Amino acid sequence: MAKKKGPATSKASAKAAKKAKAAQKVERKEKKKTSKAKDESDDEDLEGILEKMQKEWEEAHTVTEELVEGPPSRRANATLTACPNGNHLWCIGGEFFSDDGRAYFYNDTFRYSPEKDEWRKFVSPTCPGPRSAHAVVASPAGGGKLFLFGGEFSSLHQNTFHHYRDFWCFDITIHSWDRIDTKIRPSARSGHRMAIWKHYIFLFGGFYDPGITTRYLNDLWVFDTQEYKWQQVEFRDTDSKPSPRSGFSFLPTPEGILLYGGYCKEYAKGKRPVGVMLDDTWFLNLSLKSAPEAGSSSKSFNPLIAKWERRKRPSTAYAPALRSGCTMTLWAAKMTGVLFGGVTDEDTSEETLESHFWNDLNGYQLTGKGRWMSMTLRRPKAKGGAKKKKPQAASAQRGEDSDAEDAADSVVMEVDPDDPILTTPLPRYNAMLAVLRNTLFIYGGIFEKGSREYTLDDFHSLQLDKMDRYVCLKHTDVVIDENDESSSDDDDEDDDDDEEDSDDDDFDDGATLVEEEMVKDKLPAKEEDLAIVEEEEVEEEITIDEETNADLRLQATNFMGVAKDTTRSAEDVISTPLPGETLAMFYARSREYWAQKVYDSNDIRGKELHRLGFSVAQERYDEYKPILKEVEKILAEAGLDEEEMRNSAAAGPAAGGVGQSRNRR
Repeated sequence: MAKKKGPATSKASAKAAKKAKAAQKVERKEKKKTSKAKDESDDEDLEGILEKMQKEWEEAHTVTEELVEGPPSRRANATLTACPNGNHLWCIGGEFFSDDGRAYFYNDTFRYSPEKDEWRKFVSPTCPGPRSAHAVVASPAGGGKLFLFGGEFSSLHQNTFHHYRDFWCFDITIHSWDRIDTKIRPSARSGHRMAIWKHYIFLFGGFYDPGITTRYLNDLWVFDTQEYKWQQVEFRDTDSKPSPRSGFSFLPTPEGILLYGGYCKEYAKGKRPVGVMLDDTWFLNLSLKSAPEAGSSSKSFNPLIAKWERRKRPSTAYAPALRSGCTMTLWAAKMTGVLFGGVTDEDTSEETLESHFWNDLNGYQLTGKGRWMSMTLRRPKAKGGAKKKKPQAASAQRGEDSDAEDAADSVVMEVDPDDPILTTPLPRYNAMLAVLRNTLFIYGGIFEKGSREYTLDDFHSLQLDKMDRYVCLKHTDVVIDENDESSSDDDDEDDDDDEEDSDDDDFDDGATLVEEEMVKDKLPAKEEDLAIVEEEEVEEEITIDEETNADLRLQATNFMGVAKDTTRSAEDVISTPLPGETLAMFYARSREYWAQKVYDSNDIRGKELHRLGFSVAQERYDEYKPILKEVEKILAEAGLDEEEMRNSAAAGPAAGGVGQSRNRR
């Protein structure tokens, strides 16, 4: 029988329960307080993280703006682009080659304000690498943007040379660059052109030079600035289209894009390469489909319709003399392309190349079927009806003999110092042109006199709606040697011979540049296994500090300057691996060298000789491997993919240098 609890026991139990409940309440409060403190701490940590991230982003995108004196340093193959929103010009990149043969490439961004005659330089941590012969177009969307693709770069002594295939966007409102990375994009190239039609950027042509021959292109690509993706425009084999070329004119119109002229080289077996100046005119007719066709997927719908049409010019119609090294810029107010200067090369024989440089101005009316017109300065009326001598330009501008001019001056009246013809800039090619409203601006370019080549830095403007006179905004600091009358043809011919010899040498060496699979077939079993392992091995991750990384980057940069230096000894050239070259490729190219090296010190033959030779070659390759990887990283940052590096390495060490035809017409 259960014992009944007394009143005292029941009271004590109730008291204990109440105490336990109070303790639980206090515990809950403490937990809640701790949780709140933790949440607040988390919030503080999150705010700190976001603040740190924002600070790091700002540091990486901080743009410095600097007022500079005069236009950029003298250069050629830069871009001069009219601002889509506002009255400014933008100058980006370019190249300069000194008298001692050194190459300098730029990645600076300048802005010119005509109203203030003021140049400003913008520098940001994130920006395109140094380059020339790239292409830039302007879009008014989002406050104004500049889109840049491709270009070229070489080492200081032009021993290594490569093309970019990266794509960048410059936001004019915040003066900041951003790289646009897409899986599908055009191949690496230089000398191409871009034009914007509606919200589409069209890219055509250019050239690619891996160091053996120059490959000219005629593919057409389009970039959608709304969807941010590239697509190649495909044509049927039977469709008419422009031939491969670079350095042409590419101007947008409401109905499509006009293409004029350009330059390419023809390669015939057993003959030297011959430069070809082009003067054909094409029109890329563009239109948009209104809606997807019935039954087609909206995702795969392509609204663009593109068709090439060749524009034929009547034989009696005016046209500029055949030339290259010039491109037109758009005078939008009059829907006219404006072309200045250029160079005409005439191969009079295999030993002689004669060049004529131009400083005339021509216009091409884009409307209708298009037509050329000569844009000449308007001469002021003579005061008092006095007859004036027919204007003569300075001998430096016309390339005439100074003695002949002095003789002419003795029998005719004095030249009018106010004659507008005398304000015409020096003849040149590869100058930068841009039109703002009704004003044409001309900057820099290349002028040749005798055996010398001069990169210019003068800056001129011309009111196209008045055509009264050129205004020199900055005189050139370049001193042109008037006494240098020796022909530059010999130098040009030497370049052609070197290029021809380079082709022949590369062809002769083809027997040693065998495919990797063939190399493996010829290797002894042990060597074959090593080659396969070399291809399949997973790279070991190595942690290196910043100082070591900086030192490695410096070694890689220096290596790029000597890897293909033809002034080195043959032994040094053959025993040094190249960027993009695998161990198997390196051994295939140098196996005889290593076999001889081993034989001289060990007096062994047969398979053992090649096995030991391969081992020594591998040691040499491993010695350079960290530097080669860093070089490949630099090239990848410049826009080259693995296949392009491998193709460049397969070409082997350059013969005769790769930078000799750098100023492609």
